[in-house]
Amino acid sequence: MYLNEFLLVALVHLLAVISPGPDFAVVIRNSVSAGRQAGLVTALGVGSGIFLHVAYSLLGIGIIVSQSVWLFNLLKLLAGAYLLYIGIKALRAKPQAVTDITLPALSLAPRKAFGVGFITNGLNPKATLFFLSVFTLVISPQTPILVQAGYGLYLAVATTLWFCLVALLFSQPAVRRGFARLGHWFDRLMGAVLVGLGLHLALSEWFRRS
Repeated sequence: MYLNEFLLVALVHLLAVISPGPDFAVVIRNSVSAGRQAGLVTALGVGSGIFLHVAYSLLGIGIIVSQSVWLFNLLKLLAGAYLLYIGIKALRAKPQAVTDITLPALSLAPRKAFGVGFITNGLNPKATLFFLSVFTLVISPQTPILVQAGYGLYLAVATTLWFCLVALLFSQPAVRRGFARLGHWFDRLMGAVLVGLGLHLALSEWFRRS
């Protein structure tokens, strides 16, 4: 019944998570500087940080919907505007400068590696706005809370698996350099999708009010 909604959530998340950002950078850094194990633990920390975003998205939006319809609609419009903003910004992404730097192998305790990943994701304001946008724009307020929680679990697991793959791949400097050259195309693809979602929200609200 909610398959189409789930697939849209999964698609938007996929495009967002594969785009280079703070989480991507910290996993790469720890993988290259401290080894594969540190990279994998950092990825686990990043994935765990997703639960924080899901929790306040579910609780906060649920309260808003129950108390004020107009405030929820305003939040949707703001979310759409944000998606347009980051989408346009992503469309303008340029190739990154690639340098051939050999980093020394450093020691990084698993607890610290996990904490770095968790804090990087949990305190990222862009991640906060993105999840609020997803839970207001993509997910219907009529979707049962347990189904939404299931979406959240998927987002956390998928994020962890993706960054574990990143840690495994970027343990090899040659792969790191190659992906850096292609990263701007992932940004542009995500930007096109987010602009489309933002326009869809803005136009649907406009026609609904007309």
